[in-house]
Amino acid sequence: MVTLLKRSTFGGYFVTKQHNLIDDLNDAVATKNLGRRAEILRRIASLFVSGSVKFTGEQIALFDDVMGRLVNEIDSSARAALGQWLSETTNAPPKVLRTLALDDAIEVSGPILTNSKQLTEATVMEVAKTKGQDHLLAISRRSSIPEAVTDVLVDRGNQQVALSTAGNNGAKFSEHGFTTLVKRAENDDGLALKVWARPEVPRQHLLKLFADASEAVRLKLQSADSGKGKLIQDMIAQASNKIQSEARKRSPDYAAISNHVKLLHNARKLDEAQLAAFANDGKFDATALALALMSDLPIDLTERLMVQQRSEQIVVIARAIGLTWNTVKAILAFQAAVKGGAIHDLEECQATFVKLTPELAKKALSFYRMREQATTHTTGSVEF
Repeated sequence: MVTLLKRSTFGGYFVTKQHNLIDDLNDAVATKNLGRRAEILRRIASLFVSGSVKFTGEQIALFDDVMGRLVNEIDSSARAALGQWLSETTNAPPKVLRTLALDDAIEVSGPILTNSKQLTEATVMEVAKTKGQDHLLAISRRSSIPEAVTDVLVDRGNQQVALSTAGNNGAKFSEHGFTTLVKRAENDDGLALKVWARPEVPRQHLLKLFADASEAVRLKLQSADSGKGKLIQDMIAQASNKIQSEARKRSPDYAAISNHVKLLHNARKLDEAQLAAFANDGKFDATALALALMSDLPIDLTERLMVQQRSEQIVVIARAIGLTWNTVKAILAFQAAVKGGAIHDLEECQATFVKLTPELAKKALSFYRMREQATTHTTGSVEF
């Protein structure tokens, strides 16, 4: 039997005499008075918090057992007070902590879900998968959130949860997480800004985000004055080229990738097989640059094509430079993965590829070059 002597306060209640935890527990179980049970739990919790840093594992386990028997027998306001206190304790009883974190009442679970560094990832994940939006929002405010949890938050969370998660510098995102955020940002300017501000977002997702936002701006302005359509397109192209160029300069990996692809090109080793390998391996920068060099198109254009919804231009370019359908399919599959989905129009794309003559495809490719050159004259040269 363990006895403890402490002086502390919890909810205004002072403890100055020796306490026997087992006797307190028996007293609590014997009474049906919820107020009495809550009072005893406060006394026990007070003892724990005031001396938790000195307790052994065996003593913490005893507290965990005693408090665990009482925590479900008190009202939500008492549980909320206990949760608030334990959320700031570095050595809280783990079973009680988990029980409070899983509580349906957000005033009970919220402080623990947001502040407790002791809460296990498994418990956080369980709450994220099973509880409501208030619980998800509390999790989104944690100082550190692993990728597996953010995946659930951006999948299940409402707009407020998505905004909070995207704006949390301690949140880590997987490829799935970034893809989902970018897709959700298509119709949410606030979320788009949050995602755009994150320094670690892979370039293909930034380009996708910007491409979608540009389309929204284009449609809005054209509906107001269709006569300005060409001017609007030029403005968007100028902004896109500038942002893409800056994004490439900021990328720590792009310079090495660019040098590697250029060396292959100069050595006449940048062929269809190499392009297909880049696409199959999910190498965005290498695929976009290889396609640009093989078709004599600006990198800005091929990057935009890799993140846009439509596939026709990729089919045209591939046909013009003599790629086979298997390579085209690999590029389209990678394009679909960047966009966060599967190829929905594969049969239609194949039919277009078969019907399109190489001569007509080459004429279209020449048109793409002239159009991009006109934009380049306005914005300045764009480097690979």
